[in-house]
Amino acid sequence: MDLSTIVGLILGIVALFVGMAMKGVTPDNLLNPAAILIIIAGTIAAVVIAFPMKEIKRVPKLFGILFKEQNLNSDSDLIRMFSKWADIARREGLLSLEAQTDEIADPFLKNGLDLAIDGQNADYIRDVLTEEVEAMEERHSAGALIFSQAGTYAPTLGVLGAVVGLIAALKDMNDIEALGYAISAAFVATLLGIFTGYVLWHPFANKLKRKSKEEVRQKMMMIEGILSVLEGEAPRTIEQKLVSYLSMEERRKFFKENNSDKGEGELVEEA
Repeated sequence: MDLSTIVGLILGIVALFVGMAMKGVTPDNLLNPAAILIIIAGTIAAVVIAFPMKEIKRVPKLFGILFKEQNLNSDSDLIRMFSKWADIARREGLLSLEAQTDEIADPFLKNGLDLAIDGQNADYIRDVLTEEVEAMEERHSAGALIFSQAGTYAPTLGVLGAVVGLIAALKDMNDIEALGYAISAAFVATLLGIFTGYVLWHPFANKLKRKSKEEVRQKMMMIEGILSVLEGEAPRTIEQKLVSYLSMEERRKFFKENNSDKGEGELVEEA
């Protein structure tokens, strides 16, 4: 489970209800079927209108991505693996890496290594893998945009719900007590619209973008690793090149785990 998503969601809900209690508002005040219908059903309707059905069908899968921890390879393990492949390729030739393909679970990495073993040139491999990454980015961007747009629609629909509620409240102003209750209920739609838009949908979109960016970063590192092995670079050179994709703390940890003091002195403290 993605702990930050769960914790953030719980904190958002708790903050809402604690804030309501501090203001003297009871949870049953939110139980307004008309407001819930306008915000939830209205947001779903707007999203369905805005996006093709093939993208809407991916929404359940997107929720799974949001609430599951990202299943990526360890960067340090990848660097060590490329270093090992470089050593084997330099000693026994590139074709000797064919035996390593059975151990690769990642389809993207396996495809890249297969292209290298098949004798494709570096430019061709870079183009093919880069296009695959760009296509993946486009798919991820489309998924994040669904939630981003939902976050735009929901607050506006909240205003619409409030207007509808006020129209109903002001049609009969003879009963002041009923009028006050009706106005209060009208603003429930605004509350739900703002809460779902800025505590759920927009943060969900941002989380998908962050996960996509992390996956793209690792795939770009894979491309560089595959091309470095293809070009016959030394294992140490590959390590020095690929650690640039790591944070300063991860770089120090990598060099420490590999009992290497080379490169550590070259690390520059981040501002």
